[in-house]
Amino acid sequence: MTVKRLPHVHVELALHTLRSEAGPPLLLLHGLGERSPGEVPTEARGWPGSIHALDFTGHGESSIPAGGGYTAEVLMGDAATVLDHLGQGTLLGRGLGAYIALLLAGARPKQVRGIVLCDGLGLAGGGREPGSSSVVFPDPEGVAPPDPFALAELARDVRPPDYATAFARQAAQLSGLDHPVSVACMDRPDWLEAVVLEPGVIEASAENALAAYAKIETSE
Repeated sequence: MTVKRLPHVHVELALHTLRSEAGPPLLLLHGLGERSPGEVPTEARGWPGSIHALDFTGHGESSIPAGGGYTAEVLMGDAATVLDHLGQGTLLGRGLGAYIALLLAGARPKQVRGIVLCDGLGLAGGGREPGSSSVVFPDPEGVAPPDPFALAELARDVRPPDYATAFARQAAQLSGLDHPVSVACMDRPDWLEAVVLEPGVIEASAENALAAYAKIETSE
């Protein structure tokens, strides 16, 4: 495994290459408080190309900004930076990483070649309404990584269904793929229940969804 450092605003992102191989790239996005896996996960072993994994800002080997300021959109910028480096790719997201994959599929529909949403930490976020107007104060004794600010702020990040479905619709309309979004999650918070009903979204196991996207990528 190799690690490449990519600058993004005021932080340095750690991009791990778990498998370097000719073929379409697959990017893994981890859940809240997690870090990139040390090896290719079971569901991705059949992927026919290179496999990469990103440590989000404040997680794993990526930089930790002073004073927090984490949102899902900031992490989407992390993943977009990696996508620009790779050119394009299929995304496999767990928990919070699944939500970030959905945002990026809508924001970069020509670069994202299908996404697979899987269960993991941070999938629900803070619900559909703001939970509190109070300022979040993380545990001052917390040891990073992960950054205690990231855990406190992203766990409360609002996930309204209509916001999520807007990105799913944009992916369906602009990606050129029949099914740009595949849902493999058992846990279905409100935003994901709404996304499943959108055109272009299918339910499939992670293995089957990746096999379908790989077939598209290797046939082009």
